[in-house]
Amino acid sequence: MRTLSAGARSEADADADAGAPSPVLLETSIATLRDEMHTLMSEMFGPAALVVTYDDENELLDIADSLEGQLTATIIGEDDDEIAVDLLPKLSERAGRVLWNQWPTGVSVTWAQQHGGPYPATTAVGSTSVGMAAITRFLRPVAYQNVPESLLPDALKEANPLGIARRVDGILIQP
Repeated sequence: MRTLSAGARSEADADADAGAPSPVLLETSIATLRDEMHTLMSEMFGPAALVVTYDDENELLDIADSLEGQLTATIIGEDDDEIAVDLLPKLSERAGRVLWNQWPTGVSVTWAQQHGGPYPATTAVGSTSVGMAAITRFLRPVAYQNVPESLLPDALKEANPLGIARRVDGILIQP
Protein backbone atom coordinates (compact mmCIF):
# COMPACT_ATOMS: atom_id res chain seq x y z
CA MET A 1 0.00 0.00 0.00
CA ARG A 2 1.32 3.47 -0.84
CA THR A 3 0.12 6.92 0.26
CA LEU A 4 -0.65 9.36 -2.54
CA SER A 5 -0.24 13.13 -2.41
CA ALA A 6 -3.88 13.78 -1.48
CA GLY A 7 -3.71 11.45 1.53
CA ALA A 8 -5.44 8.52 -0.16
CA ARG A 9 -3.75 5.15 -0.04
CA SER A 10 -3.55 2.91 -3.08
CA GLU A 11 -4.51 -0.70 -2.46
CA ALA A 12 -2.84 -1.71 -5.75
CA ASP A 13 0.30 -3.77 -5.88
CA ALA A 14 3.23 -1.33 -5.73
CA ASP A 15 5.26 -3.70 -7.95
CA ALA A 16 2.68 -3.68 -10.76
CA ASP A 17 3.90 -2.56 -14.17
CA ALA A 18 3.22 1.19 -14.19
CA GLY A 19 2.69 1.17 -17.97
CA ALA A 20 -0.03 -1.47 -18.03
CA PRO A 21 -3.66 -0.45 -17.49
CA SER A 22 -5.13 -1.92 -14.33
CA PRO A 23 -7.94 -1.23 -11.86
CA VAL A 24 -7.27 1.35 -9.18
CA LEU A 25 -8.62 1.04 -5.64
CA LEU A 26 -8.00 3.99 -3.34
CA GLU A 27 -8.81 4.18 0.38
CA THR A 28 -9.04 7.24 2.60
CA SER A 29 -10.80 8.54 5.70
CA ILE A 30 -13.76 10.86 5.65
CA ALA A 31 -11.62 13.53 7.37
CA THR A 32 -9.06 13.36 4.56
CA LEU A 33 -11.85 13.49 1.99
CA ARG A 34 -13.19 16.68 3.56
CA ASP A 35 -9.70 18.26 3.53
CA GLU A 36 -8.82 17.12 0.01
CA MET A 37 -12.29 17.07 -1.60
CA HIS A 38 -11.23 18.81 -4.80
CA THR A 39 -8.26 16.51 -5.43
CA LEU A 40 -9.89 13.24 -4.39
CA MET A 41 -13.12 13.92 -6.26
CA SER A 42 -11.47 14.98 -9.53
CA GLU A 43 -12.60 13.06 -12.59
CA MET A 44 -10.80 9.80 -13.23
CA PHE A 45 -11.30 7.54 -16.23
CA GLY A 46 -11.14 3.77 -16.18
CA PRO A 47 -11.87 1.16 -13.54
CA ALA A 48 -11.36 3.02 -10.27
CA ALA A 49 -12.98 3.29 -6.86
CA LEU A 50 -12.40 5.48 -3.83
CA VAL A 51 -13.37 3.75 -0.57
CA VAL A 52 -13.99 6.22 2.26
CA THR A 53 -14.02 5.01 5.86
CA TYR A 54 -16.07 6.81 8.51
CA ASP A 55 -17.09 6.44 12.15
CA ASP A 56 -20.58 8.00 12.11
CA GLU A 57 -23.14 7.50 9.32
CA ASN A 58 -24.31 11.11 9.68
CA GLU A 59 -20.95 12.17 8.24
CA LEU A 60 -22.20 10.72 4.93
CA LEU A 61 -24.95 13.34 4.78
CA ASP A 62 -22.41 16.15 5.15
CA ILE A 63 -20.24 14.70 2.40
CA ALA A 64 -23.27 14.21 0.14
CA ASP A 65 -24.06 17.91 0.55
CA SER A 66 -20.49 18.73 -0.55
CA LEU A 67 -20.51 16.67 -3.75
CA GLU A 68 -20.58 18.34 -7.15
CA GLY A 69 -22.58 16.83 -10.01
CA GLN A 70 -21.75 13.18 -10.65
CA LEU A 71 -22.65 10.67 -13.34
CA THR A 72 -23.38 7.97 -10.75
CA ALA A 73 -23.65 7.52 -7.00
CA THR A 74 -23.66 4.10 -5.34
CA ILE A 75 -24.86 3.12 -1.88
CA ILE A 76 -23.72 -0.23 -0.54
CA GLY A 77 -26.07 -0.93 2.34
CA GLU A 78 -28.94 -2.87 3.88
CA ASP A 79 -32.61 -2.21 3.10
CA ASP A 80 -33.25 -1.18 6.71
CA ASP A 81 -30.32 1.27 6.98
CA GLU A 82 -31.89 4.36 8.56
CA ILE A 83 -29.41 6.72 6.89
CA ALA A 84 -30.66 5.70 3.42
CA VAL A 85 -33.92 7.64 3.87
CA ASP A 86 -31.96 10.90 4.00
CA LEU A 87 -29.00 9.90 1.84
CA LEU A 88 -30.88 8.76 -1.28
CA PRO A 89 -32.61 12.12 -1.92
CA LYS A 90 -29.34 13.99 -1.46
CA LEU A 91 -27.53 11.75 -3.93
CA SER A 92 -30.38 11.93 -6.46
CA GLU A 93 -29.90 15.73 -6.52
CA ARG A 94 -26.25 15.25 -7.47
CA ALA A 95 -26.13 12.20 -9.74
CA GLY A 96 -27.73 11.14 -12.99
CA ARG A 97 -27.93 7.51 -11.85
CA VAL A 98 -28.25 6.31 -8.22
CA LEU A 99 -27.41 2.66 -7.58
CA TRP A 100 -28.23 0.46 -4.60
CA ASN A 101 -25.81 -2.41 -3.91
CA GLN A 102 -24.58 -2.45 -7.49
CA TRP A 103 -21.63 -1.14 -9.44
CA PRO A 104 -22.25 1.23 -12.35
CA THR A 105 -22.53 -0.58 -15.64
CA GLY A 106 -20.84 0.39 -18.84
CA VAL A 107 -22.75 2.56 -21.26
CA SER A 108 -24.74 1.39 -24.25
CA VAL A 109 -26.86 2.83 -27.01
CA THR A 110 -30.30 1.79 -25.74
CA TRP A 111 -33.54 3.62 -25.00
CA ALA A 112 -33.23 2.92 -21.27
CA GLN A 113 -29.65 4.20 -20.89
CA GLN A 114 -29.29 7.50 -19.05
CA HIS A 115 -25.92 8.85 -18.04
CA GLY A 116 -25.93 12.48 -17.08
CA GLY A 117 -26.36 14.47 -13.91
CA PRO A 118 -26.00 17.97 -12.52
CA TYR A 119 -23.09 20.20 -13.49
CA PRO A 120 -20.21 19.41 -13.79
CA ALA A 121 -21.18 15.84 -14.71
CA THR A 122 -22.92 17.40 -17.68
CA THR A 123 -23.50 20.89 -18.99
CA ALA A 124 -27.00 20.01 -20.21
CA VAL A 125 -29.03 18.42 -17.40
CA GLY A 126 -31.99 17.89 -19.73
CA SER A 127 -29.89 15.58 -21.87
CA THR A 128 -27.80 12.47 -21.47
CA SER A 129 -24.28 11.69 -22.64
CA VAL A 130 -25.09 8.21 -23.95
CA GLY A 131 -28.01 6.12 -25.10
CA MET A 132 -30.56 6.87 -27.80
CA ALA A 133 -31.57 10.17 -26.20
CA ALA A 134 -27.98 11.46 -26.49
CA ILE A 135 -28.58 12.36 -30.14
CA THR A 136 -30.61 15.34 -28.93
CA ARG A 137 -27.36 16.95 -27.78
CA PHE A 138 -26.37 17.33 -31.44
CA LEU A 139 -29.68 18.52 -32.87
CA ARG A 140 -30.91 22.01 -33.50
CA PRO A 141 -34.69 21.86 -33.43
CA VAL A 142 -36.58 23.72 -36.14
CA ALA A 143 -40.36 23.96 -36.10
CA TYR A 144 -42.25 24.26 -39.39
CA GLN A 145 -45.55 25.95 -38.73
CA ASN A 146 -48.31 25.84 -41.36
CA VAL A 147 -45.80 25.02 -44.12
CA PRO A 148 -47.41 23.31 -47.13
CA GLU A 149 -46.54 19.60 -47.46
CA SER A 150 -44.89 20.23 -50.82
CA LEU A 151 -42.39 22.65 -49.26
CA LEU A 152 -41.41 20.49 -46.26
CA PRO A 153 -38.11 18.58 -46.24
CA ASP A 154 -38.61 14.95 -47.37
CA ALA A 155 -37.84 13.72 -43.85
CA LEU A 156 -40.97 15.51 -42.56
CA LYS A 157 -43.47 14.69 -45.29
CA GLU A 158 -46.44 12.52 -44.32
CA ALA A 159 -45.73 10.22 -47.27
CA ASN A 160 -42.27 9.54 -45.76
CA PRO A 161 -40.42 9.26 -49.10
CA LEU A 162 -37.12 8.55 -47.30
CA GLY A 163 -38.59 5.55 -45.43
CA ILE A 164 -37.50 6.84 -42.05
CA ALA A 165 -38.65 4.97 -38.91
CA ARG A 166 -40.50 7.47 -36.73
CA ARG A 167 -41.88 7.78 -33.23
CA VAL A 168 -45.34 9.26 -33.02
CA ASP A 169 -46.69 9.74 -29.50
CA GLY A 170 -43.96 7.39 -28.27
CA ILE A 171 -44.88 4.59 -30.67
CA LEU A 172 -42.28 3.43 -33.19
CA ILE A 173 -43.71 3.43 -36.72
CA GLN A 174 -41.72 1.50 -39.31
CA PRO A 175 -42.25 2.44 -42.97
